[in-house]
Amino acid sequence: MEEKPLLKVEGLKKYFPVKKGPLGRISGHVKAVDDVSFHVNEGETLGIVGESGCGKSTTGKLLMRLLSPTAGTVEFDGKDITTLTNDEMRKVRRDIQMVFQDPYASLNPRHSIARILEEPLIVHGIASKKERREKVKQFLEVVGLSSYHAKRFPHQFSGGQRQRIGIARALMTNPKLIIADEPVSALDVSIQAQVLNLMQDLQKEFKLTYIFIAHDLSVVRHISDRVGVMYLGKLVEIADSEQLYEEPLHPYTQALLSAVPIPDPHFKNEQIIIQGDIPNPADPPSGCPFHTRCPHKMEICTKVTPVLDEKKSGHSVACHLYNEQAGNDIKQLEGSV
Repeated sequence: MEEKPLLKVEGLKKYFPVKKGPLGRISGHVKAVDDVSFHVNEGETLGIVGESGCGKSTTGKLLMRLLSPTAGTVEFDGKDITTLTNDEMRKVRRDIQMVFQDPYASLNPRHSIARILEEPLIVHGIASKKERREKVKQFLEVVGLSSYHAKRFPHQFSGGQRQRIGIARALMTNPKLIIADEPVSALDVSIQAQVLNLMQDLQKEFKLTYIFIAHDLSVVRHISDRVGVMYLGKLVEIADSEQLYEEPLHPYTQALLSAVPIPDPHFKNEQIIIQGDIPNPADPPSGCPFHTRCPHKMEICTKVTPVLDEKKSGHSVACHLYNEQAGNDIKQLEGSV
């Protein structure tokens, strides 16, 4: 029997209008997320990687309904959350929580740690005052801090400690899914490993499901079961973590992985240099979004957008290099000219 995914995303889009002139007329749209589809099974970690501006964080906010999608569906636990009212969505957010990138900006400096951790429980009407205080102490200890830290304020903690508090806050409502938006990118490398190991331990202890958004490929490999690669608002490759890192199929993924440093002075890795700049998302190129920078560009790449298809077991890629239909499509294009 096939496992039913906890989260299923189909055709997700988010277009932001571009306004010009004194009257603010809409002259176009920035396609921040453009037709993204994936699923996440219960208990697994899906990593989402890509360059800055590729739509990773926007995707995370759409899954939380912090932004409303332009099109597409987001099914969480069998329910399409894009059709829910604000009150209905508030109830769902008990089961979906977020850990933000900046541990300095995500905690209210005017509130004590106890107040910050109690807030999700107060908002959702969970537990009595006494039970909330007990839960605050419990989860501070779970993330490696002490119960006496509850009386302190955010400015009295280091960046790593603040991110532990952010993780504790996300755990307070006993969620099923946690969306971690670059949770370690603002931390020192030595602290990053501690926080990642903590997240893995918590996943086992509380049976959590993660969506882990990051630009650091080595970090994603450490924590993810599967990895999706985004470019210019589109998902261009998705596969099991080891499969993706050992045998990347998409030219963009190959270039990203070639830039990851190997901790071996005798190993010489031939880096693939991507030429040119990322196209303007308000005016993306026709066909494959990567064709303007791809070393393997073909005629079909400039005219037909490749579909994200499974090319190997559990390994999907959106690239005409692996498309058996590409030859037929080229003939059709030549015949129509």
